[in-house]
Amino acid sequence: MKPAPFRYARAGSLAEATALLAAEPGEAKLLAGGQSLVPLLNMRLARPAVLVDLNGVRELRGITPSPDGGLRIGALTRHTELATSAAVRERAPLLAEAARHVGHAAIRNRGTLGGSVAHADPAAELPAALVALDARLRVTGPRGARVIAAALFFRGLLATALETDEILTEVLVPTAEPGWGFVEIARRPGDFALAGVAAILRVAPGAPSRCEQVRLVGFGVGDRPLRLTGAERLLTGSALEPESAARAGAAAGADCDPPGDVHGSAEYRRHLATVLTERALLQALPRLARGHP
Repeated sequence: MKPAPFRYARAGSLAEATALLAAEPGEAKLLAGGQSLVPLLNMRLARPAVLVDLNGVRELRGITPSPDGGLRIGALTRHTELATSAAVRERAPLLAEAARHVGHAAIRNRGTLGGSVAHADPAAELPAALVALDARLRVTGPRGARVIAAALFFRGLLATALETDEILTEVLVPTAEPGWGFVEIARRPGDFALAGVAAILRVAPGAPSRCEQVRLVGFGVGDRPLRLTGAERLLTGSALEPESAARAGAAAGADCDPPGDVHGSAEYRRHLATVLTERALLQALPRLARGHP
């Protein structure tokens, strides 16, 4: 299979990339790692008039610890960098763990954080991790820059809040909570997840066994990363114990609207969400008790 004809432009700066997008409204595609876009081009499911290569834009690279304990991560950061960065493992270990689950080594070496987020595959690990972490996404276009909460960025299947002339430039990750879990099930290592859950737990000050806030996000169980709000409500304010994790898992399935296909029925994926919610919480509890990622 070969792509339809297109023009190629390699941007040397963010300003140049933005200008190239604006010159072809709705007709340009951005190339970062290409792990999702190139197959779409080859199958002619994407037919851009021009392909704008971002790999020469140095402003989009780098992982920078922020003074508040969080991270600023450039959109061109590779999955391998996320998985191996000492700063990410220390300040946002859930994100490092999610990156470790992405595809195979060859894919992780080329694929980028920004590309995965902008592509918005509902079974992808990194979008779910960012929603669980309450991250914010900085995007830039002809009208300037704006910041969008990750929870509001994903609009549906392969759909986001990005305008056609905007570029995702940076991900802002807040200080991580010590209680976190991340689990998924795939048919084979490297396959897209049939279902997965990311969990973040925070305890109330002075009450280390009582849940003050929880963020549970399912992926592969809807048309976008889904907050499992029923399970969250059940846990908030309750004692943190294995039995409460089981009850939350039982409640998680009601929040899911999974697809069914040859790899698994909707009912099976809903069951996976139930099991994986419990497992993610059981991962988070001992980390929370240790008070360390």
